[in-house]
Formats: sequence, structure tokens, C-alpha cells
Amino acid sequence: MSQLDLSIEAGVSTRHLSFVETGRSRPSPDLILRLAEHLEMPLAERNTMLLAGGYAPAYPRHELSDPELAPVRAAVRQILDGHRPYPALLVDQHWHLVDANPAVALFTMDAQPHLLAPPINVLRLSLHPDGLAPRIVNLPEWRAHLLQRLHQQAASTNDPILYDLHEELRGYPGGDVDTTPVSDALSRVLVPLRYRHADQELSFVSTTTLFGTPRDVTVAGLAVEAFFPADSATTQALRARADRDSAAARHPAGAGGG
Repeated sequence: MSQLDLSIEAGVSTRHLSFVETGRSRPSPDLILRLAEHLEMPLAERNTMLLAGGYAPAYPRHELSDPELAPVRAAVRQILDGHRPYPALLVDQHWHLVDANPAVALFTMDAQPHLLAPPINVLRLSLHPDGLAPRIVNLPEWRAHLLQRLHQQAASTNDPILYDLHEELRGYPGGDVDTTPVSDALSRVLVPLRYRHADQELSFVSTTTLFGTPRDVTVAGLAVEAFFPADSATTQALRARADRDSAAARHPAGAGGG
């Protein structure tokens, strides 16, 4: 974005914006926040700009367990529980697992313990050879999708942790994307996750849910990743699995007697 474009978008004269850029004029906190908003900067970076300008941060950073974020926790729990029997999980801005519903065990049950030690990074878990990767049928396609998404996130936030994670994941094996035109209707409109479980191929489409009006740094970094069955066979398999788990919980082995 050019200086002229930014000045027009933010409603600031080009002359004043030039003086701010060169240090001839000190910006007010309102101007800093206005520029940061039009540059679509993350809340944490907006706080950094304010501190650099000599002002207090404008956005708090609470822990998810703090009382102030109780409505956030309740909303997330409702989403996760309401999505059962399909997998859904909550991640932070660095893709660490924060919470999940029981159906996510479908993806983690065969992963090696070192990938499940907190903090669990779900992208590392997905693409590491000791994680989900061996069971992802369309691994090259899914890997390319995740790497592209991570690169875009790193570029938009300028977060060194995300850049390092991207570099790490690029080094994992996964093959090249097949450039042959796809034949099935689903793959022509989005990238599915095709996952092999118990000699059955399960197919998922995924969605990402963000909080629409965050004013807290922690809340701004949260995202719910939800997986939906992409075909009837996957729907039936997941519902049957949930029914078995429910029956096992009601009648655990060895319970009762006689």
C-alpha cells in the first residue's frame, strides 16, 4: 500500500502522514490505531506500535482461564460440544491445541507420544511422519494447503514463530501435488481431508470460525477448526463410532457382576 493509498483510506493528509513516517511529527494514539486498523495489523502489533509511540497498549491480553473470558469459553464449549460426533478443536495464534471435543481422538489415537506432549501443535501433528501424515490419503494436496495457509498467516502477522514453524513443516516429507485435473466434484471446489482409519477412507471438509469483534489479544488469536463429513459413508462411520463410545461409557468392561 502506497503512502497516498494509506492516507486516503485513513482520512489523513499525505503531508501529515509523511511527517509521521519521517519522525517530523509525533502521531496521536488515535492516529496510530487508525493506521493500524487500515493496515489490518493484528491486535498485538497495534499494541507494539502504541508502545513505540510512547503510549499505553490499547488491547488487553487475558488468559483464557480468566473470569473476563468466561463468555468466550462458554461459546467455544457450545461449538465444540454441538459439533459432536464430528471432530472440532480450538487453536491459538500459533496453532497450539487449546481445547477439543472427544471426536478429535480419531486423529490422535495413532500419533507418537512426543507429538502429543503439551503444548500440542496441530500442524506439526498433522504433517509429521509420526503423526497423522501416514494416514492422510491425499497428503501432498493437504500438506500444500496447510503450508500455504500458514505462510499467508505468517506474512500477514510478521510473526517469527509462524515463520519458523513453516520452515520446519516444509522439511517434512509429503510429496508433490499432482497437477492432473481432479475428477471428483468435491475436489473441484475445495481441498478435502481424506483420512484412512481402520481400513476405511474417511472424507472431511473443514471450516474455520473466528470471533468477529475481538478486543483482546488472546481472543483475536483463537480459531475453531471443525471437520464435517463429506460423504454418507463418513457420516455413518463417525456416528457408529460415537454410539460405540457412548455404550462403552455406560457399560464399562468389568462393571456390574453376576
